[in-house]
Amino acid sequence: MPISCQIIAAHRWLARTTSAACVTLMLAACVAPSQQAPESAVLSPVRVAEIVASPDRSDADRVNDARRKPQEMLMFIGVRPGMTALDLSAAGGYTTELIARAVGPNGRVYGQSAPRPPESRPTQPEGAASPIPMPAATPSRAGGGPRPSPVVLAERAKNPNARNIVAVVRPFADPAPPECASNCLDLVTLMFNYHDFGHLGVDRTAVNRAVFAALKPGGMYVIADHSGRPGTGISESGTLHRIEEAFLRAEVEQAGFKLASEGNFLRNPSDPRDRNTPEPPQPKDEFVLKFVKP
Repeated sequence: MPISCQIIAAHRWLARTTSAACVTLMLAACVAPSQQAPESAVLSPVRVAEIVASPDRSDADRVNDARRKPQEMLMFIGVRPGMTALDLSAAGGYTTELIARAVGPNGRVYGQSAPRPPESRPTQPEGAASPIPMPAATPSRAGGGPRPSPVVLAERAKNPNARNIVAVVRPFADPAPPECASNCLDLVTLMFNYHDFGHLGVDRTAVNRAVFAALKPGGMYVIADHSGRPGTGISESGTLHRIEEAFLRAEVEQAGFKLASEGNFLRNPSDPRDRNTPEPPQPKDEFVLKFVKP
């Protein structure tokens, strides 16, 4: 074969080989994510049921389960192992611990509580060092008086299945720790406390903006609260402890969030929504909204 023909044949062989290599690389790229799926996949209903049924969960949390429906909540959120989450207004840590168990040992959950207002802090002798800001307290399970939320969260973190809980004491308007203040979090939850921002005078616009900044693109902001009647806005936050769903949604969307889905598993259409405790006695009508950062 002439040399020129040999060169042409070699070029054709090289082109075929190069194309085959590219195809192989592309296939590998497609296969790689599926190999990582067990770590990043949303928890299955079976796994969620196992978490809720864990024998090392407290009796108090099990009592709350009847009202809070944790299996439905975790499935609605779409928790994945390895997530980094922030539970706003964590209080006693019921939700914080559930998420900690769900995200697993490779995940992390910050349980946020706000510093106590000055009037609730212990008095100090004149000239003494300033006290460390203490967060809002949560009642003791044993009835021995209120305890600061970080103390309760630290107790929960002693459980090997919840040791990824990190208590943070920060204002609601700047709730994420500095290392997670920008494009860091996969999930933020706020359970039944958004309405309290009204009578507590919290800057809700600042809260929602801070949450938006802390979440990664595609990150989720899940809010549950007690439903108020149309037109009441947040005016009944300190009396009936309710908030109008449309009002809350509009405020959160102003920060740039998009509504992704609505959970109806805590709905009660029979609740007249005109009292803090419905009459006749029945569960409150409650809504759950999932927002996403575009």
